[in-house]
Amino acid sequence: MRILIYGAGAIGGYLGALLAQRGEDVTLLARGATRAALARDGLQVTWHDGRKLYVHVPTCEPGQLPGRFDLVIVTLKSMQLPEAARAIAAAVTPDGALLMVQNGLPWWYFDRVPSPWAGTQLRSLDPDGALAATLDLDRVVGAVIYKPVMATAPGQLFIPAAKGERLIVGEVDDRPTPRLQRIADLVGGAGLPVEIAPDIRAAKWEKLLVNLVWNPLCALTQSPSGFIAAAPGGPALARAMMAEGLAVTRSLGVSTGFDPDAELRRVEGNFTQQPSMLQDVRAGRPLEWQAIVGAVIETAALTGVPVPTLTTIAACVGVLDQRIRADGVAFSPIPRPTSN
Repeated sequence: MRILIYGAGAIGGYLGALLAQRGEDVTLLARGATRAALARDGLQVTWHDGRKLYVHVPTCEPGQLPGRFDLVIVTLKSMQLPEAARAIAAAVTPDGALLMVQNGLPWWYFDRVPSPWAGTQLRSLDPDGALAATLDLDRVVGAVIYKPVMATAPGQLFIPAAKGERLIVGEVDDRPTPRLQRIADLVGGAGLPVEIAPDIRAAKWEKLLVNLVWNPLCALTQSPSGFIAAAPGGPALARAMMAEGLAVTRSLGVSTGFDPDAELRRVEGNFTQQPSMLQDVRAGRPLEWQAIVGAVIETAALTGVPVPTLTTIAACVGVLDQRIRADGVAFSPIPRPTSN
């Protein structure tokens, strides 16, 4: 199986390292400083307990793909997908699969399943319809990943301590298919446990209810989640956001096991781990807030659920994102991660 990792950031680099170490035929799509570092030094992965992995993985640039691939693992941020849609579609073989590993809701959320809103396009995810028009849903496999990875420099990754690390995969129409099992065997065999979801949308919401709170709050406060949970008023704000997110899931008929009390307990003492949006602010990169907060607000409008707290937080994150995009502001360098 020929495998392309479309996006050599933190998650893409980590998956590429695992698959390359196992001896798979894997190529990383990278550019600029990242590609130069990979060509010079290879991928360098360091775990919180001191373990290290050095592996060289072939690279290519957009527009210079060495043929088509049986599996394209797309790890771009959601807001990067529309611009890359044509190149992604051209990278996969006619009977291959596009494994879409993004946070937040997917652009195909209301496609291929019974729903009062069947066929509705979420403009926060696909503003001009490029994804719906370009990417064949027969090729698409949904995914949710639980794996904290920090890019400390081009080609260098740090893996903090975490529990429940896994990749969840599912078809757009929720059917069990042989290709899901092939993906599970491939990635699971490389070292990351894989689950096949009977309802990929519910799996998306399970993680989104976490990201919906901590990603924007950590970005806005420049603080890991433990500081927010310990601050006066922090838990109340987080609970309000969780409650609105849960109300939206119920309005869609989605059932999750998300527990706000358990979530607040989970982040107690987390004073080092940086969610992706905080990492992006510190690196001066555009923020993936539309898929994480904007799509929830857009969905709430469809189902008639009031989300005043999320709307306020989204407005603040939108201003921050606008400033980063306009000025290239990096608010502070990413510090060397340490473990408690």
